[in-house]
Amino acid sequence: MPALACCVDAAATAPPGYAFAGDSSLPAPVIFSGVPPATTATATAWSPSLSSALYKVDGWGAPYFAVNSSGNVAVRPHGAGTLAHQEIDLLKIVKKVSDPKSKGGLGLPLPLVIRLPDVLKNRLESLQAAFDFAIQSQDYENHYQGVYPVKCNQDRYVVEDIVKFGSPFRFGLEAGSKPELLLAMSCLCKGSPDSFLVCNGFKDVEYISLALIARKLALNTVIVLEQEEELDLVIELSRKLSIRPVIGLRAKLRTKHSGHFGSTSGEKGKFGLTTTQILRVVRKLEQVDMLDCLQLLHFHIGSQIPTTTLLADGVSEAAQIYCELVRLGAHMQVLDIGGGLGIDYDGSKSTDSEISVSYGLEEYASAVVRAIRLVCDRRSVKHPIVCSESGRAIVSHHSILIFEAVSASVYDTPSMSPLGLQFFVETLSEEALADYKNLSAAAIKGESDTCLFYADQLKQRCIDQFKEGSLGMEQLAAVDGFCDFVYKVIGVSDSTRTYHVNLSVFTSIPDFWGIGQLFPIIPIHRLDQRPAVKGILSDLTCDSDGKIDKFIGGESTLPLHELEGGNGNNGGCGYYLGMFLGGAYEEALGGVHNLFGGPSVVRVSQSDGPHSFAVTRAMPGPCCSDVLRVMQHEPELMFEMLKHRAEEFGQEDDGMANAALAGGLAHYFHSMPYLVGSSCSLTAMNNGGFYYCNEDEYIEAVDSTSTEDEQWSYCYA
Repeated sequence: MPALACCVDAAATAPPGYAFAGDSSLPAPVIFSGVPPATTATATAWSPSLSSALYKVDGWGAPYFAVNSSGNVAVRPHGAGTLAHQEIDLLKIVKKVSDPKSKGGLGLPLPLVIRLPDVLKNRLESLQAAFDFAIQSQDYENHYQGVYPVKCNQDRYVVEDIVKFGSPFRFGLEAGSKPELLLAMSCLCKGSPDSFLVCNGFKDVEYISLALIARKLALNTVIVLEQEEELDLVIELSRKLSIRPVIGLRAKLRTKHSGHFGSTSGEKGKFGLTTTQILRVVRKLEQVDMLDCLQLLHFHIGSQIPTTTLLADGVSEAAQIYCELVRLGAHMQVLDIGGGLGIDYDGSKSTDSEISVSYGLEEYASAVVRAIRLVCDRRSVKHPIVCSESGRAIVSHHSILIFEAVSASVYDTPSMSPLGLQFFVETLSEEALADYKNLSAAAIKGESDTCLFYADQLKQRCIDQFKEGSLGMEQLAAVDGFCDFVYKVIGVSDSTRTYHVNLSVFTSIPDFWGIGQLFPIIPIHRLDQRPAVKGILSDLTCDSDGKIDKFIGGESTLPLHELEGGNGNNGGCGYYLGMFLGGAYEEALGGVHNLFGGPSVVRVSQSDGPHSFAVTRAMPGPCCSDVLRVMQHEPELMFEMLKHRAEEFGQEDDGMANAALAGGLAHYFHSMPYLVGSSCSLTAMNNGGFYYCNEDEYIEAVDSTSTEDEQWSYCYA
C-alpha cells in the first residue's frame, strides 16, 4: 500500500498534502456486480445489448419491453407480433408528456404512469389463445371464459378496456365489494351478455340485493358463497325480490402453497367453505328446491403460484369436489380456478421465489385443462366451463411508472494542505495519536487488517473528542476524510450512492414498503452508456422507510449513470427511471403519506405517426388542494385565511403587492406536491387539469417549421 504508507508516514515531517481523492496510485472503485471494470476500452465498447443483459430486460420484459439501438427502452405494444415500425420509444413518450406546451409537449409534471391499452389487449388475447389451444389440443369438450378481478386495478379506463377487448370471447368481471359490483355492473352493460359477473367477498343484505338486481338486469351474475351464513340471505332475498339466483361456492382446498401469497389458502384460509359446510349448503338448497341454482365452484390457492405441479394438484382436488357436487344433484356448469397465474418479476423463471414463476401462459393453461379433463373423464362427468380470475397477469405489464432522479449524494474526501494535516495530527489526543502512528507502521508493512483496525479506532476516538468539545468540526471532517482514504486503499469503502427521486414510495410502490415486493426498475435511457455507479433510491418523504434498497436478482444496489449536471445534480438534464410490471394493486393501495398524491397518468396507443404513438388521454396528478381535501381540510377556507393574513401583514398602501402575494398563495394550492423543475410547465393545471382526444380521431398538431423527426401525435386540451 505505497500510497497509504506515503501519506501517513509523511505527517511526521513535511506531508505531501491531503488531496487523497486524486492520488493516481489508488485502485479503481469497486463497481456493481456484473459491470466490467471502468477501463477505457470497456467504456467505449458498452452497448445497449449489454445493458439489456445487465438489467435482465429479456427475462422480465419479453415480449413487451426491450432496449433499442438508441439505448432507450422500447415498448412492443403487440407483444411478439409487434412490427419494427410499431415499436415505441419510451423516452419520446416522457418528453412528449413532460415538455411544456411551448415546445409541443403536454406540460404534465412527473412522476408519471403510462398506460398502454395495446399491451392490455394483447395480454387478454394471449391468455384466451393459450386456453383455446389447450382445449383444442386436449379434446376438452367445453370452453374457457375468464373474468377480471377489478380489485387489481379499478381505474375506469382499465376496466372499460378489458370489457371492450374481452367482449368477443365473453370475458367478464369479478367484484369483491359493493362499489366494485356497481362498477362491474355498469361496465358489463357494454360487454357480452354471456360474460360472467362473479360476486366474491363477504356479503351483507345490500351486497346480495344488488347482485340479485344485476341478475334482473340480464347480467350473467353468480353469487359466490364465502361463508355458510350468506346462503340464508340469498334464499330470503331472492324470494322477496322474485329473482332466481345463480349460486357458486368457494371451497377451502387442502392444497396450499407456502409463502406470503399462499397465506389465504388451505384449510385455515381466510375464505371459503369446508367440505362439511359444503354438504350442509347442498342439503339446504335441496330442501328449499334451489339445488339447480348451484352452478359454479370456486377456489383460490394463492397468488403467484410458482409451479404447474402445485397448480395441477389444486385443480385436481377442486375437480373432485366439482364431480361430487354433480353426483349430489347440483346443476354444475363452471369451475372457477381463481387467481394465481403468476408474473416473472425478475426474469429468473424460478420455482422457489415469490417474485418469479417457472411457466408461461401456455404451460399454465395446459396444466389446468389437463387436470380437469382427467378427473372428469375418470368420473364420467361433463367437462365444465373453465373460468379464471387472473388479474395480476392481465394488467401488470400495461402500466409503467416513470420518475426522475433529481440529485445524488456526493462523497468527496476533503482536501488538506501539508500544514493542515500537521495541525490535525497535533490536535489529536495522546491515544488517538498512538492510533495514527500504529496505522502508519501497519501501512508500511502492508498489513491491511491492522490498518483498518487502527483507522476505525482513530475515528471513534476523534468522535469522542468532538462530543467532549475538545475537537472542532473542521478536524472531525479531516479525520473522516483521512479514514475514507484508508478504507478506499484497503478496498472496504462503501461506494454506494443515494439517488434522490421525485417520488413517494408509499404512494406509488406501496407493496415494496408493505410486503417487500420487488419490481424491475431501470433507467429508460442512456443504456448505450456504461452505468458506473452503485445506487439506491431515496424518495421525497420524511420517512426512513422511503427508500428502495432491494432490487431484482438479490441485489442491494442498482447500476446507475452519473447525473449529467455533475456534482450530484441533473443540471436540468432529466435522468428518468422506470418501474415496470406494476399495473396491479399499486395504484389502489397507495396512500397519501406526507400528503404526496398520485402521479400524472397518460394513455398511449400505438399509431401510424412518425413516432408510432399517440397520447389519447392525459391527467395531471392531484394538486395540493386535492390531497388536503382527502384529509378533511378545506383548501378554500385555508386560502381565505392566508389571504387575510397577507393583507394584514403585507406592505401598507400597496394593494398590488398584496394581491400578487395572495395570487402566489393560490398558485401553491393548485400545484402538485412533487418537485417541479424549471423546465416543467403548469399548463395542465391552468387548463383545468384535463387533456383528451378521441382514440379514433388522433389530432396532429405539427409546427410548420418542424422537421419530420420533430413531429408528434398530439392531443389538444
